[in-house]
Amino acid sequence: MDGILECIDKAPQRALFNALGLTREELARPLIGIVSSWNEIVPGHINLDKIVEAVKAGVRMAGGTPFGFPAIAVCDGLAMGHLGMKYSLVTRELIADSTEAMALAHGFDALVMVPNCDKNVPGLLMAAARLNIPAIFVSGGPMLAGRLDGRKISFTDMAEAVGACRTGRISREKLEAFEISACPGCGSCSGMFTANSMNCLTEVLGMALPGNGTIPAVQSARLRLAKYAGMKIMELLKKNIRPRDLMTAAAFKNAFVMDMALGCSTNSMLHLPAVAHEAGIELNPDTVNAISESTPNLCRLSPAGGHYIEDLNEAGGIPAVMAEIDKLRLLRTDLITCTGKTVAENLRGVVNRDPEVIRPAENPYSPTGGIAVLRGNLAPDSCVVKRSAVAPEMLRHEGPARVFDSEEEAMEIINGGGIVAGEVVIIRYEGPQGGPGMREMLNPTAAIIGRGLGGKVALITDGRFSGATRGAAIGHVSPEAAVGGNIALVRNGDFIQIDIEANTVNLKVSDAELAERRAQWKPKSAAASGYLARYAAAVSSADRGAILR
Repeated sequence: MDGILECIDKAPQRALFNALGLTREELARPLIGIVSSWNEIVPGHINLDKIVEAVKAGVRMAGGTPFGFPAIAVCDGLAMGHLGMKYSLVTRELIADSTEAMALAHGFDALVMVPNCDKNVPGLLMAAARLNIPAIFVSGGPMLAGRLDGRKISFTDMAEAVGACRTGRISREKLEAFEISACPGCGSCSGMFTANSMNCLTEVLGMALPGNGTIPAVQSARLRLAKYAGMKIMELLKKNIRPRDLMTAAAFKNAFVMDMALGCSTNSMLHLPAVAHEAGIELNPDTVNAISESTPNLCRLSPAGGHYIEDLNEAGGIPAVMAEIDKLRLLRTDLITCTGKTVAENLRGVVNRDPEVIRPAENPYSPTGGIAVLRGNLAPDSCVVKRSAVAPEMLRHEGPARVFDSEEEAMEIINGGGIVAGEVVIIRYEGPQGGPGMREMLNPTAAIIGRGLGGKVALITDGRFSGATRGAAIGHVSPEAAVGGNIALVRNGDFIQIDIEANTVNLKVSDAELAERRAQWKPKSAAASGYLARYAAAVSSADRGAILR
């Protein structure tokens, strides 16, 4: 806050700072805001108070005066499968807006962002890009994998165990063993789900120090990283390095490349465009397939495979994956990062310590990336699938549609054993506007997998998926049903043709028949009030990142 000690007109502010017990020496230093999503309900955030204290120590060591303030957080796992999930994605904008308000109202010189879970990371990235004052990120870190019967498990296994129990494939006692074992402590859930995807990509964007995405929440190295972040923000402030200096168009391309290499959550396809928009950059989803075609998939972390974020960390973390990808000259390495060094300088001396966890560039899991954007008459503006988590036999599939107008309708039939092999489950009116809020469909996909139908049934929705989802799960269908997208016109028995390798998804119904159905179609309004009603009125489509107009 400029002139806080010298300016006569700032005497009222000095009086209020005196009420906080601050000394003139503290007020003479840069004022650093530390925005944290700490709370006592989200497992990924329960440890953030300790991270914040470590950040404060780093800020003070480097000559700043830290002030903590809060951001809200919704746990997607706790919100899953009920009304609460409508309030997950919508919090991203609340987080960005409230951080903007706090930062500008109180005149902070710089910010340290301390998020961890799904919407907090992109929400704070959006705020950083919008405010464009020096900022750095340090997350709370990933949860360790659970252990059961001598193997590692995650929240994905827990969700799929429910379907297995319903069909008698496992006992109720075994289900309870999953409950006790799947989430062993604090941190963001242990696979390459949305939270960890975004924390890893924050490193790639240059907004977080190496290790931010992978150092486990329970390790002391996480506290040391937080202290270094507190010290580093003072250097960024001194050098006047700002978020838009780091989050450039080239940096977002690097993020997409690494997204493909890592096999991140499809939610990254909502969040990266939204963050880029705040930085004044418009990302075209059509560029994703071009990047994917030239980027090998090097990691298969849960739910796509049997490795976890802790394994990625031991293998060398995000820098080791970047070093492998850089062998192919797919990254811009001359970009400045929050370390004060370029990407190339950060990667100097980095090695891949476990070629089983991080496949060498010359021996990838797949020559193409982990995410694909599909188009066709069912999704003229695009839809998204996590290709690396699809069974090989489902990369091409054709089957009859089973249509549901809500997640609840679909779950009733799936749990009742009413879905058979070969079908394509359609869940619509769950998009950003139609939901409203674009709920995650982990429960339906997990139920399908748990019933042994993962390689036999596809699911298509204008909603979205948890990063914990695996299988032929195609989301973000745009235009969505609520605005008259063709997904609203699908009827039971219509054949759907999916070709993930060709990036297409089509409804095998003639244009003439679709025109006739459209003439009969009537909009279905979502029953929404309060913030959800305001959100539905302002939100854009999923292919644009579900940003507010």
